[in-house]
Amino acid sequence: MSHVVLVHGAWAGSWVWDTLLEPLRRAGHVPHPLGLPGVGSWGADDVTLDDVAAVVADRVTGLDGPVILVGHSGGGIVVTQVAEMLPERVAGVAYVAGMMLPSGVDFGMLCDGLGLEAPVGISRWLEPTEDGRGTIVPPEAGAAVFFHEADAADAIGAARRLVPQLETARLMAPTWTPERFGSLPRLYIEATLDRSVPLVTQREMQRLTPGAQVVSLESDHAPQLSARDDLAAALVEWCAERVRT
Repeated sequence: MSHVVLVHGAWAGSWVWDTLLEPLRRAGHVPHPLGLPGVGSWGADDVTLDDVAAVVADRVTGLDGPVILVGHSGGGIVVTQVAEMLPERVAGVAYVAGMMLPSGVDFGMLCDGLGLEAPVGISRWLEPTEDGRGTIVPPEAGAAVFFHEADAADAIGAARRLVPQLETARLMAPTWTPERFGSLPRLYIEATLDRSVPLVTQREMQRLTPGAQVVSLESDHAPQLSARDDLAAALVEWCAERVRT
């Protein structure tokens, strides 16, 4: 048995993992879908990567047995940072169309290095929150950019569940070392039809942060909806390997 800590990305919530919970449980794992600060609502203070990582690290330290971290999209930044904080507690780190970024590099810097013309992905559609500190994804844009390969009802339903995101809790860069995070087993599940984190950026992250096992899915940015069976199979198999080793 292992504990699988599931970390969502920007504008989302723990609900993005709903389709994975039962397959993980059937395979003998205990899933822990977490909600993160800076998503949906926030106070007067900014939320930083340290704040977000602390929430996940607190859950990890409270668990007995092997812990596997899984990050979707921008949640990849968070699981990287937690793995750097607690490498002795982490059996592996998996990314689902996730930001497996080099140390000190944020997604904008990665895109600039590739010569991609801004704005990339959902950025061109974002609307500011009333306080100017966050962004909102219009449902139409969410369905078209994040969930375009899912069934229409699933895509519309997921897009309507997206919430405002504090920018300081989104525009983040991990800081890690080869001796800590860099020493852990990793899995990268790439989404070949992704319009949010384009495949060219996913492949560049794999090149710049080498060593991950790679599984390729014909999916949009949310294989939890558009390729749920294949995603579940890939994660279950990899988690089982981490427990055996």
